[in-house]
Amino acid sequence: MPTLTIGLDIAKNVFQVYGVDRSGRPVIQRKLRRADVLKFFSKLESSLIGIEACHGSHFWARELTSQGHTVRLLPTQYMKPFVVGGKNDANDASAICAVVSRPGIHPVPIKSAEQQSLQSVHRMRERLVHERIAKSNQIRSMFAEKGFIFPIGIV
Repeated sequence: MPTLTIGLDIAKNVFQVYGVDRSGRPVIQRKLRRADVLKFFSKLESSLIGIEACHGSHFWARELTSQGHTVRLLPTQYMKPFVVGGKNDANDASAICAVVSRPGIHPVPIKSAEQQSLQSVHRMRERLVHERIAKSNQIRSMFAEKGFIFPIGIV
């Protein structure tokens, strides 16, 4: 069992860390710049780290797992009831820390870099298809205003 449970709220440049010991007392509460995150966690003993599932969370989960930590990516909807006070990064990190060790919370599986790349390609293709259909419909409607009617679909 890890001695520390940590909630990590990730952002573009400044990350918020909130950690408690086994008895639930806060022992870590600080901001970290992006460049300092891996250095900070490399000095810690193996810990349970919760991160809210988002775009960059899979990268950080892979990096922290390689350092020997246990990382759980948590769906966003689990955090909301646990945020105490106003919505800010420090309160979010505290909420993540509260949720990560609760029973019944199903974490998001950590994707490999290859899985993320493939998912990105699929999403880009899906968006291109959507944009092509939208442009086709726009052109068809412009011609319809002039009395030229074309069948639906792309030939």
